[in-house]
Amino acid sequence: MNSDPLQEEGAEFNWEEFMEEAGLTAAPHASFKHVELSLQSSFQPGMKLEVINKSSSDSYWVSTIVATCGQLLLLRYSGYGDDRKADFWCDIMTAELHPVGWCALNNKTLMPPEVIKEKYSDWTEFLVQDLTGSRTAPANLLDGPLRGKTTVDLLVQDCVLELQDVSDPFRFWPVRVVHNVGGRLRLRYAGLSEDDRARDTWLFYLDVRLRPLGWALENQLHLAPPTEFGSLKSAPHWQQALGAARLHGQNAPLPVQVFKDHVDLQKHDFQTGMKLEMVSPWEPFNICPVSVTKVFSEIFFQVTLDDLRVDVTPRSAVCHAHSAGLLPVQWSLKNGVSLEKPRGYQDQDFDWADYLKQSGSEAAPDACFPHSGQSRGFVKDMLLEAVNPHRPEEMCVAQITQVKGHLLWLRLEGLTKSEFIVDSTSMNIFPVGWCEANVYPLTSPLRPVYQKQKKIAVVQPEKQLALPQLVEVTPVSQPVAMDTGRSCCSQIFVNHRCFSGPFLNKGRISELPQSVGPGKCPLVLKQLLNMLINAAYKPGRVLKELQELQEQQEQSWDCQEETLKAKYKGKSYRSTIRIVRVAEHVPAFCRYVCVKLQCCPNLLSPVLIADQCPEKCSLQTKTKYTYYHMKKRKVSRAAAGEETTETQVSKPTRRRKKRKSIFVQKKRRSSTMDFTCAGSPQDSDEEEDHEDLSEGNTDVSSVEVSSSRPRRAATLRRVVSAGNATSSRSVGEGRRRSTRSLSAQNQNYDKNQTPSKRQDTQVDKDKDQLILDTNPLDWSVNQVVQFINSTDCSSLAHIFQEQDVDGQALLLLTLPTVQECMDLKLGPALKLCHHIERVKVSFYRQFAN
Repeated sequence: MNSDPLQEEGAEFNWEEFMEEAGLTAAPHASFKHVELSLQSSFQPGMKLEVINKSSSDSYWVSTIVATCGQLLLLRYSGYGDDRKADFWCDIMTAELHPVGWCALNNKTLMPPEVIKEKYSDWTEFLVQDLTGSRTAPANLLDGPLRGKTTVDLLVQDCVLELQDVSDPFRFWPVRVVHNVGGRLRLRYAGLSEDDRARDTWLFYLDVRLRPLGWALENQLHLAPPTEFGSLKSAPHWQQALGAARLHGQNAPLPVQVFKDHVDLQKHDFQTGMKLEMVSPWEPFNICPVSVTKVFSEIFFQVTLDDLRVDVTPRSAVCHAHSAGLLPVQWSLKNGVSLEKPRGYQDQDFDWADYLKQSGSEAAPDACFPHSGQSRGFVKDMLLEAVNPHRPEEMCVAQITQVKGHLLWLRLEGLTKSEFIVDSTSMNIFPVGWCEANVYPLTSPLRPVYQKQKKIAVVQPEKQLALPQLVEVTPVSQPVAMDTGRSCCSQIFVNHRCFSGPFLNKGRISELPQSVGPGKCPLVLKQLLNMLINAAYKPGRVLKELQELQEQQEQSWDCQEETLKAKYKGKSYRSTIRIVRVAEHVPAFCRYVCVKLQCCPNLLSPVLIADQCPEKCSLQTKTKYTYYHMKKRKVSRAAAGEETTETQVSKPTRRRKKRKSIFVQKKRRSSTMDFTCAGSPQDSDEEEDHEDLSEGNTDVSSVEVSSSRPRRAATLRRVVSAGNATSSRSVGEGRRRSTRSLSAQNQNYDKNQTPSKRQDTQVDKDKDQLILDTNPLDWSVNQVVQFINSTDCSSLAHIFQEQDVDGQALLLLTLPTVQECMDLKLGPALKLCHHIERVKVSFYRQFAN
């Protein structure tokens, strides 16, 4: 245990801060295959279902599961073959899904979709052939309490399994699940009570020692109490416990889908007397010589630690071909790793050749070791979470100090004896954030990153000389355990066609992945919010809006605090956001986020919107939307007691410019900077960012705006209006002229033109507009090349042909992409992007709605 007083007081460990300070990275999530499997659905691709026929709502048709993603299934109607165009996603919890044969039992009609109705003349014969040899989805997973649950969720508390004995592979005994932490099970042997909890066993649910209840008898194996605990209780007590476990298992049978991902053990080639090297199961920081002392079967064998001393109790372990830590002779020498010589060995230096000659043994051939030697993507100095080998119930922060083949040397942060060796396939290592996602305590390093009380800097408005105030925020306490089923959410879709609002860049939104998840709610939502922040015009402004979100959240929501960051113009901003961690609150939370960011409520949604949004958000424009919200803000300020004249309400543009010319006294801007008109998203973001975000702070914990600015602004406006109106106007006009850009001057110039000149300008603009005959999203590569050939950039058409740029790729091209991927100079790249922008404008004008 740690003795650091700060940590005992409840110091909060933060992975992101720890990695940033240490300059280290997390091990990739894909390297932990067992964790990946634990997040998958209980359904498998290839299973058959009966679902509603979309072309006829009163009929059904057989569908095949193509892919699974959390509680979402990708289905394809039978009869489409390999055609993917009609594939569709459905949610297990909301869709009407039935096992094959349900329609026949309930007198429902089976009818193929209209599109393929003429494909076969005899659909009955087709179904017979299609369903022969196929698997139907289990009925208990489509209806009832198990509906929509993942494999891990099926392992509920008190369910019963059978566990293989540690020293006899043919001996099993029932165990009860005491606690399920993301698939890592705390097991207690039948017959032992809470007083014997020190003898509990921790195993991941995919461990080959775990089997369903009744498996031992079906395979003619022996049911007997564990050898190490058999003497603790009497024989009648054990038999009574066995009967009670069997009865409980019959009343609450465990679905067979729990064991669908268990691997089948392969045959081994070991023989008695062979020697090899092995990571010691008793001292996992040493590699020792061991001998094969018994072959149980073609699957299992026994190895014993070599010990040349007299009258020593041998240490043995049961192994199979894929047991972790088995190594061929001379492996340590070839990989530059020290080998612990056998105890009682007389020579100072250990040599395998002499040792084999003295003992008259042979080395196990390389064919006995099926490991490929791959490290699964682990490299030195990566971080992860690992089980303390000396205390299996403890999870620790771990750093990889060395990688040799498929073995990892780990150092547990915060412990004195912390070095040990694990196999890269071990189920006792987990990715960064696994404990947090499963609400399980993680032993943090001796030096905590955060103290219990966090200081958050509140940035004051500009030109206020008071120092930043420090506000103490007490973190929300988190429960120790939670139902893993409720803490997992399905996919959350980013509906790119929905209105993005004044804060988010439509182009960056379109480049985001279509969905995030499935996974633990806090991880999925944190990733989603980080994506939104990076897709904003002003990331700091969006971070501020999200930080204010917690004031509007429902009190009944189960939330936890997460730290989000934003970077803008070389400055970093940080804020603590409250994120829900229960799946049933995720849709409402996503909607709150969208409303706060003034975008379509369906931009982030558990439902994929393929066609037109129900909110009809495509009719909105950012200028109108921003104007509407800005007007609402002014009305609310007036209600709060501020003076708001009719002129200010009716002319928000003049008020915005006047406020900016008087109070925003930044350094002089470049004359080439483009200012859009007041009320546009860029203008409002630019102004409010300068008001809200401090230029002097490079690391701000939260960004807030003091309420003193509107009152101060109103007071100064009254003072200015009371003065000389002529001088005030001249000062204001001069200041505005000094800060305007060329584009703003050009706008004024256009306004002062005669009507005939403005008409000529409009005609020129109309001539520059491009009229498309077909939707560019559907263009092939040849059509794109044809379009480029029709422009003055025809010499670049071969690049589009070589790079296979179709219509969709064309609409995603930007100036940096063109320069980098096509290796063009600035001049040709600008010309090319001009034509691409014409296509984009025409696409939005002709086809987007």
